[in-house]
Amino acid sequence: MAKFYSSLAEIKREIQSGEVTVQGMVKDYLARIRSNAHLNVFNEVFEQEAISRSKIIDERIKAGAAGRLAGMVIGIKDNICYKGHKVSASSKMLAGFTSVYSSTIVERLLAEDAIIIGRCNCDEFAMGASNENSYFGPVKNYADNTRVSGGSSGGSAVAVQANLCHAAIGTDTGGSVRQPASFCGLIGLKPTYGRISRHGIIAYASSFDQAGPITRSVEDAALLLEIMAGVDDYDSTLAQAPVPAYSHKLSADPSKKKIAYIQEALSSPGVDPEVKSALVGYIDKLRAEGHTVKPIAFEYLDYIVPAYYILAMAEASANLERYDGVHYGYRSPAAAGLVSTYKRSRSEGFGREVKRRIMLGTFVLSAGYYDAYYAKAQKIRRLIKEKTDSLLQEYDFILTPTAPEPAFKIGKIEKDPVVMYLYDIFTVQASLAGVPAISLPAGTNTEGMPLGLQLLAKRFAEQELLNFSKYFLEL
Repeated sequence: MAKFYSSLAEIKREIQSGEVTVQGMVKDYLARIRSNAHLNVFNEVFEQEAISRSKIIDERIKAGAAGRLAGMVIGIKDNICYKGHKVSASSKMLAGFTSVYSSTIVERLLAEDAIIIGRCNCDEFAMGASNENSYFGPVKNYADNTRVSGGSSGGSAVAVQANLCHAAIGTDTGGSVRQPASFCGLIGLKPTYGRISRHGIIAYASSFDQAGPITRSVEDAALLLEIMAGVDDYDSTLAQAPVPAYSHKLSADPSKKKIAYIQEALSSPGVDPEVKSALVGYIDKLRAEGHTVKPIAFEYLDYIVPAYYILAMAEASANLERYDGVHYGYRSPAAAGLVSTYKRSRSEGFGREVKRRIMLGTFVLSAGYYDAYYAKAQKIRRLIKEKTDSLLQEYDFILTPTAPEPAFKIGKIEKDPVVMYLYDIFTVQASLAGVPAISLPAGTNTEGMPLGLQLLAKRFAEQELLNFSKYFLEL
């Protein structure tokens, strides 16, 4: 029976004392994966490879030559390339496709002796907030199997929640690491845009996409960020700023802070009463500790979701243009001729939500509508970024719920995409502004479902964000 370890440090202590081996841990995780197959977490498990690698890492530990992640077993989202392994972005379009190279983040994780146990289910091409859009079916929440895991990195979140691995890597475009982490009672970090290389990550919306860790501890999130971050010749959008030693500088920061919270989070009828109660509870705790916590009105709140979806869908239509049955991806067996190949392959290969976003993205980029939608959304993005940056000059952090309500029932709102898009109301601000944000567990509601709260910080202030997060969880 795989033990629930709170952090990699705890695992390393038990390895050093001889209580466990990496190989034994891997076999325990594999057994749990088999017994929890109904959760639909993994699209593929690398069973034999993980066992073989665990033996090698046990030897390295004995020799004192192991990397910083020795003992950490992780899952990676099924849109992250790993050489010689399948990667499908949970889409029929890429079913059976084997990656010919590894993403930069996979190379860096393996170089530090992490073990990748499998590829995790996700919304198709990372498009969704519930993990119901996967070609392989929805991922079920471990706390209640009738509820969603959150999306799009739902498989990554439930893999950690159900103790099928110790940590997982997801990608966050508009909240796809933070929201499932919230729904599963975990820590989910979206770094500053340009902090982690996107090389080898299947693109959804290139000006938003960022990889991030899902963990049980702030310490593990800091270490994984430290290892994955940094300059990469394959990604020209990366910041050239040096990567701090996040894990070594991590310490709970009790110094008095100025924290803003968006007052609509408490006044809006669309926010669940128990989510509001959790937010109020932490505001009261922070004030009692001597921090300044003030409500703010964010005048662009009504424009955040529309601006994000116009821009993200436009980028998706461009990024997914290559999957046409000729250059890449599924080719319909019924295709006859070039036009037929394009039409049939894309119609059959993509799921309903992906097709919706491609068509809407193509529409907003089309002649006659570009200025009315896409160009205007870019202007709104600039206003949102400037307002967010201004607030973060005045305040150390912005505090919000991660999602307006806890995990909902599978199938509840799948038929109404607008309602689903509004689930991103609190997460897309950080994505539009390019600032770091973290979702932290904030207890459970009366039904036992996890709740999460989110903190935003200024660009490249991950160290301050992680330090305060550690303190926040100790309140």
